Amino acid sequence: MWRAAIVKSTVSRAAALCAIVLLIGLLPWLSGHSPEYTILRARYADREANDEALGMIRAELGLDQGPLHLFLSWAVNVLRGDLGRSWITNTPVGPGTMDALAVSLTLMACAVVVATVVATAVCVPSVARGLAGNPGRGSGFAATAMTALPEFLLAAMLLVVGAVWLRWFPPYGWHGIQNAVLPALALGVPAGGLMGRLLSEAISLAFAEKWVATWAMAGAGRARLTAAVLRRASPSVMSQIGLVLIGLTGGAVAVEKVFAIPGLGRAVLGAASAQDIPALQAGVLALLVLALGAGLLSAAARHLLMGSAVRSGTVPVPEESGGSRRRDVAVPFLAGGALVLVVVAGLFRDPFATGNGRLAAPDWDLPFGADASGRDLLARVGHGAVSTLGTAMLVVLVCLVIGVVVGLFPLAATGPLEVANAAPPILAGLLVAVITGPSPEGAALAVAVVSWAPLAAHTASLVQEARAQPYVRILPVLGVGRIRVLWRYILPVVLGPVFRHSMLRVPGIALALAALGFLGLGPHQPSPEWGLILAEGINYVERAPWAVVAPASALLLASVLAVSISSLSRPSRLSRPSR
Repeated sequence: MWRAAIVKSTVSRAAALCAIVLLIGLLPWLSGHSPEYTILRARYADREANDEALGMIRAELGLDQGPLHLFLSWAVNVLRGDLGRSWITNTPVGPGTMDALAVSLTLMACAVVVATVVATAVCVPSVARGLAGNPGRGSGFAATAMTALPEFLLAAMLLVVGAVWLRWFPPYGWHGIQNAVLPALALGVPAGGLMGRLLSEAISLAFAEKWVATWAMAGAGRARLTAAVLRRASPSVMSQIGLVLIGLTGGAVAVEKVFAIPGLGRAVLGAASAQDIPALQAGVLALLVLALGAGLLSAAARHLLMGSAVRSGTVPVPEESGGSRRRDVAVPFLAGGALVLVVVAGLFRDPFATGNGRLAAPDWDLPFGADASGRDLLARVGHGAVSTLGTAMLVVLVCLVIGVVVGLFPLAATGPLEVANAAPPILAGLLVAVITGPSPEGAALAVAVVSWAPLAAHTASLVQEARAQPYVRILPVLGVGRIRVLWRYILPVVLGPVFRHSMLRVPGIALALAALGFLGLGPHQPSPEWGLILAEGINYVERAPWAVVAPASALLLASVLAVSISSLSRPSRLSRPSR
């Protein structure tokens, strides 16, 4: 049985990886824009766009030989080390991709250092409480606040404060270590906050296990006990930490755009905008390799830390943590209340009227000021909440359906689930934008493609638990068919918890949509979408910082709401359905 399960999961992983590579290789054929026109405008601007010229370019690209030949030709060249030639400059894209990759790796290394420092600072109180005999519940408000800041939003805030107001660091470029400080903070603080929260809670649970008291009574020193607890706590969160590191590849795209860093993320974004498909293929392939490498490293670390205990069957079982505290409920209540106040106040204003002064400063009539077109920013933020959160709700419902269906067949869906869970929404947004073009629908599709995985994983675990219930295991013996068991006895106890889980993901998905809008992969003007408003304000941050503060305030409230609500959620036990 277990061998068949391993075979199914391995085949699923291989199929998912092949599908991703196939998608990357077929991008020239799948592109919604005719590539021959792109090349004609870039290389042969003096030639007329007639059938002869376009046919010559199609033959040069191999588009007239079908998708299979196109993919095989690309794959063979990649195996030879040839990543293709740019459609815009007609130069090899490999050297430029490697140079951009080196910049991104340097930035991500600095971000990992920042994340490690932040995570250590978050975990120190939990270790101190555990050594004192009072494990507690883990991280507090500080870690929640750091986790609640998306990279693109924190980058905008750091640009305003550190580069514009204080003038401590250069705002743009990549000329020395001073250029890496603000971008590394933008990437590392949220990642470190999340890693710290995960480790802090795992450390608190580990300190509550009975063996810790036994070691303490046996005279184990504080340093030895701390090392043992860290080794016990780390494996349970190693896969999640791997996903955090993978997420840096997506966050780097936005951060490199904000600070004009010539890294891989910015190169991929520029290639997508210019429809330079070979450069985009090379960049996405490099991002995929980075993501796979981070995933393999986290899996290897978990195996090294936990392998012997798993093989010997000596893994201790942690006790369930207590319920939520009143102060934990106060954070989402305050954030949600403030967000509702801003949205309601903005809905009574016109988001498209341009009668105000260009970049007018905030006053009683314009509490958030005006944008570069003289439009009321409070009105645009309020109306943008309706479109952003409304789209997020639709995406969540789609993800709920996909997650439940996929979760019913966990072994067969192992590969797609792992790929979707590890793929940043920004990477999916780039691919969808190339195929369909930037649009609100394309952004929603991109977020949905990668956001169903947590719901599917939750469904799979609940289904496994439901099938293990005694009254369900006896049903086949009584002659109840598999479909009836699934429909009548398993789905009713699964849908409730998974639906509640999906609703908790609405603010987070809204932030993902805003990130795509910020990068120009979502709605266009004059849409009042939050990410688009922030992207417009970035260009005027030195003259009118309120153009960034206004959308950033709404995004920050939504971020705090998303993280604090997720902190309140706890897995619920399955109950037997009523007959």
